[in-house]
Amino acid sequence: MVQKLTDKKILVTGGAGFIGSNLCEYFLGNDNEVLCLDDLSTGYLTNLESLLSNPKFQFIKGDICDYATCVKVLEGVDYVFHQAALGSIPRSIDNPRRSNEVNVSGFLNMLTAAKEEGVKRFIFAASSSTYGDHKGLPKVEDKIGNPLSPYAVTKYTNELYGKVFSDLYGMEIIGLRYFNVFGKNQSPEGPYAAAIPKFVSALIGKESPTIHGDGEQSRDFTYIANVLQANEKAALAESNVAMGEIYNVACGQKCTVNELLEILKSELTQFDSEIAEVEIIYGPERPGDVKHSLADISKAKNNLDYRPNFDLKKGIKKAIHWYWQSLSLSN
Repeated sequence: MVQKLTDKKILVTGGAGFIGSNLCEYFLGNDNEVLCLDDLSTGYLTNLESLLSNPKFQFIKGDICDYATCVKVLEGVDYVFHQAALGSIPRSIDNPRRSNEVNVSGFLNMLTAAKEEGVKRFIFAASSSTYGDHKGLPKVEDKIGNPLSPYAVTKYTNELYGKVFSDLYGMEIIGLRYFNVFGKNQSPEGPYAAAIPKFVSALIGKESPTIHGDGEQSRDFTYIANVLQANEKAALAESNVAMGEIYNVACGQKCTVNELLEILKSELTQFDSEIAEVEIIYGPERPGDVKHSLADISKAKNNLDYRPNFDLKKGIKKAIHWYWQSLSLSN
C-alpha cells in the first residue's frame, strides 16, 4: 500500500503559485489541514478557487519578508513546503536586490520561524540552476559549478542555510532541486513566464514562438505530478535521509527545445490542425541560461523511494487539455 501524508497541519508558502497551488490541492485531498501563505505578487487566487470553500483550507495573504507573519502562520504546523520565491533567471538579472530579498532573506525568515515553532520537517524548493556552469551530465547533487545568475546564487544560498540549520539545530530539512516543471496552473503571462506555457499560448494563437538560441539546448522537463510525489516522499522519508539533504526532482531524460516544440505542435493539432504549420522564430541566446540540463535521480530513488510516473510525452498528454482549455480562452 502506498503511504500517504494525512491528518497533518501543513503550510505551503507561495501556495497561490503554480507548484504551490498544486501542492495545496494535493495535500487537501489527502485529508490534511492546509494553510496557504502568499502575497500574490506572482501567484493567483484563481489557482485556489476550488479550494477556498473547503473548511480544512485557509488562505493567508502575507509576505515571507515579514518575520512576524512567518511566526504567526507556523503556529501548530507539522510540515512546511516552502515554494515562495521570485523565480526566473532573467528577472533576477533585471533586479538582483529584489530576488535576494525574497529568495534569501524571506527563506531565512521562514527557516528561523520554523526552528522557533518546532516544525517537524521543512521541505523547500531548490533549483537545477544551482549546477551553474558545471558541464558534467547527468547532474549529480554533490557536483556543482559556478552560478550563472543572481537567481542561482539565491537558490544555492538556500541550500547552504538548510544544511547549516540542520547541522546546528537538528532540524529535518530537505531541498528538492526542481528541473523545468510544467503542468496545471502554470501561467504564460508576463516576461518571466516559463517556456512550455509561453510556447503553448503562442501556438494556440497561431503566433510564432521564439526560441532563444538554436533550440538545441536541452532540459529535463518534469511534469507536476512527479513533483507532488517527490514532496510527499520527502515528508515521509526516514530522519536519517532528511538532515540537510538535497535531491534532484526530474525524470532523468533530456529533450531539446526543438524537440519539445515538435511534441507540443503534434499534441495541439488534435484541437486545431493549422497549428502544425506555425513557424518557429530563433532569437539570441539569453544570458545566464544553462546549455544542457539532465538530472541523475538515483539519490532520490534510493533514499526517498521517488519513482517518477510521467516522462515528458506522457506529461504533455496529461497537461495539454488543461493548457488548451485555459489558454485558448485568453487568445
